[in-house]
Amino acid sequence: MNGTVTAVSRSPEYSFSKPNADSITLLEGLGVEGDSHLGKTVRHRARVKLDPTVPNLRQVHLIHAELFDELRAAGFDLTPGLIGENVTTSGIDLLALPTGTKLHLGDAAVIEVTGLRNPCLQLDRLMPGLMKATLPRDADGKLVRKAGVMSVVLTGGVVRPGDTIRIELPPEPHTPLEPV
Repeated sequence: MNGTVTAVSRSPEYSFSKPNADSITLLEGLGVEGDSHLGKTVRHRARVKLDPTVPNLRQVHLIHAELFDELRAAGFDLTPGLIGENVTTSGIDLLALPTGTKLHLGDAAVIEVTGLRNPCLQLDRLMPGLMKATLPRDADGKLVRKAGVMSVVLTGGVVRPGDTIRIELPPEPHTPLEPV
């Protein structure tokens, strides 16, 4: 069960989109060096207003490139970094991973998946209808959050496009991902 890093992105400013980079450096317990969401405590603006002391479970945001293919077929022309992710992957069903999955990125970095990204209205500001496209309902009427997963950095390291991603599942029983 391996995948590939297809793009990496970061932004030092609070901006929705993040420009692509040749590499990013993950810092243990903090996130992406030079990214506005770097820190031990929550950095998402709305969450900081509620309680700035909450641990940052959203240090690194990942999206699967297959989502871009799906959205492109629905009329949304998206490219890596455009909807705020730090790492774009291919070959891994990120949304099906259980909570606590470790992803080994490249030679050294290890992150732990903490939960699902909850799509927000900023998606519609980027492209009208994009939030609904990333937040459909299944046959039972339950919301399906497709906007990627969030993680924390366990072991730092440099991550580049083309790096292999190795999946390490947590012990069973597995807990499905929930929004963080």
